[in-house]
Amino acid sequence: MAHIQLNDDNLPGIIGLMHYSPETAKPLNELAEVLLVSDNSLTRGERELIASSVSYWNDCHFCHTSHGAAAAALLEKPVSLIADIKNGLQQTDVSSKMRALLDIARQVQKGGRHVTTAHIDKAREAGATDKEMHDTVLIAAAFCMYNRYVDGLATWAPDTDEAFMHIGEMLAEKGYVAVTPAETE
Repeated sequence: MAHIQLNDDNLPGIIGLMHYSPETAKPLNELAEVLLVSDNSLTRGERELIASSVSYWNDCHFCHTSHGAAAAALLEKPVSLIADIKNGLQQTDVSSKMRALLDIARQVQKGGRHVTTAHIDKAREAGATDKEMHDTVLIAAAFCMYNRYVDGLATWAPDTDEAFMHIGEMLAEKGYVAVTPAETE
C-alpha cells in the first residue's frame, strides 16, 4: 500500500505516481524521453540497460524490472535478460565500451564522486565518447531520483518478470512522453 492515497491503487510503480501528479509526470517523462529515446550513439536498448542496472543496484524492483523489460524488447532478448542484468550481464553479449559505461553508472549510483579519472580513461579506451559518458552519468543520476521517488512512496509492483513485459514493450514502442497522463485527469 502506497504511503499516500493515489488516484488509482491498481497502477504500479511510477505509473500510479504519474497519474497522481500529472504536473510532475510531464517533466519527468520528458527527461526520460531525452535520456532514453532521443537520438544518441548509444542504442535505446543500451540506455535501458543502464537504467535497469542502476535501478537494480538501488533495489528498486519496479524500475529495474520495467526498464529491463524495455531493454529486452528493444534488444529482442527474452525475459531472462531481466535476471541477467542482476547477474552483471554474464549471459548477454555486451561490448567492452558498454561494460565500462555500466561501471561508470555503478559509481554514480554509489555517489557522483566515486567516478574517477581511471573510470573515464577505461571508458574512453573502450571507445566511449564524451557525450556517451555524459549521458551515462545523467541516466544513472536521474534513475537514482526516479528509484527514490517510486520506493520513497512505497508503490507496488508485480512480482514476476513476465508481468512487466507488456510495460517494456509499451515503452519500447511509444517512448515516455506518449505515456504521460493528461493534466486534466
